[in-house]
Amino acid sequence: METSPQVTASARGPLWLVRVGGQWRMEEPWPRGADAALAGLADQRVRELRLEAAALGQWDTSLLVFLVQLVKTARAREIPVELDLPEGLKRLVRLAFAVPAQEGAARKKTDVSFLYRLGDSAITLPPRVADFLNFCGDVTLALWRLFLGRAKMRPQDFVAAMHECGVQALPIISLTSLLFGLILAFVGAVQLTQFGAQIYVAGLVGIGMLRVMGAVMVGVVMSGRVGAAYAALIGAMQVNEEVDALSTLGIPPVDFLVLPRVLALTFMVPLLTLYADLMGVLGGYLVGVMMLGLNPMEYFNATTQMVPFRHVIIGLVYGTVFGVIIAVTGCYQGIRCGRSAQAVGRATTTAVVHSIVGIIAATAVITVICNVLGV
Repeated sequence: METSPQVTASARGPLWLVRVGGQWRMEEPWPRGADAALAGLADQRVRELRLEAAALGQWDTSLLVFLVQLVKTARAREIPVELDLPEGLKRLVRLAFAVPAQEGAARKKTDVSFLYRLGDSAITLPPRVADFLNFCGDVTLALWRLFLGRAKMRPQDFVAAMHECGVQALPIISLTSLLFGLILAFVGAVQLTQFGAQIYVAGLVGIGMLRVMGAVMVGVVMSGRVGAAYAALIGAMQVNEEVDALSTLGIPPVDFLVLPRVLALTFMVPLLTLYADLMGVLGGYLVGVMMLGLNPMEYFNATTQMVPFRHVIIGLVYGTVFGVIIAVTGCYQGIRCGRSAQAVGRATTTAVVHSIVGIIAATAVITVICNVLGV
């Protein structure tokens, strides 16, 4: 028996005869005669279609799709169709047309313009902003209930969240901050060594890390590590309807899921910022002492003299704001996640992107405020 799929088409007056045979498998393409069989139905002389099976072997849905396409093309021209096929195949072809397709059910492939997408984004932006502000209001009310002692938050959840975003983040924070301190010192040394001012590397690294860069590095790392984890965890609970179960039991999901994570990240990011500052200064110290030939005590004294303590306070302000942004963004994307695995992945990606954009925007705003205040 022929193993490859076969299609032969011939015209007998007004009759268009199509014979199928061989073995049809999904992994194999349609035979060459398939296109000719479909194209023949466009001939205005064809007034009738007849489908026959000759030496037909094993077949799967690829044959059924081909036959349905033939019948659909014939019906579009109002050509009568005669089916001389095996009984099972004939039933499936008829079943494909038993219920007419609902209008608008088929997916339409549209090519929208840039202006259309821009306008659609502008129209849908206010509802999304309003929804985010409502979520922020829910978090604020949860904090007020916590202050009054009526929040449904478990202390063990708060401790576990602090451990997750604090202790477990120390290795990656250590590595990134130390390397960034090294990079900052190397970049400064390129210019400063030309004037014999290598000692000012200490001030450059100290001010850069303590004022803003330590907090920014921690914020970016925590966005990818913790913010994404919050969105994925709460999003998976949405898919499994666990969030709905909490609401059914009378437990506000914001109190139970969001509040401990927001508080934990708000408390831990400033502490991680201090740790990142120390690691960054250590990286600059290694470059200054081992590469630039500075005396260790000289480098230490230069750092303490060139870096006022107010930079530490400003860095903590940055870190606190970043912690709130990361926690609220991650939890918001998780709470508003859809009911599919694809929605969880989309929420995770969106949480990271929005967190990083929020960190950059907050950095710009706080920097301008500090410059206006003269600090």
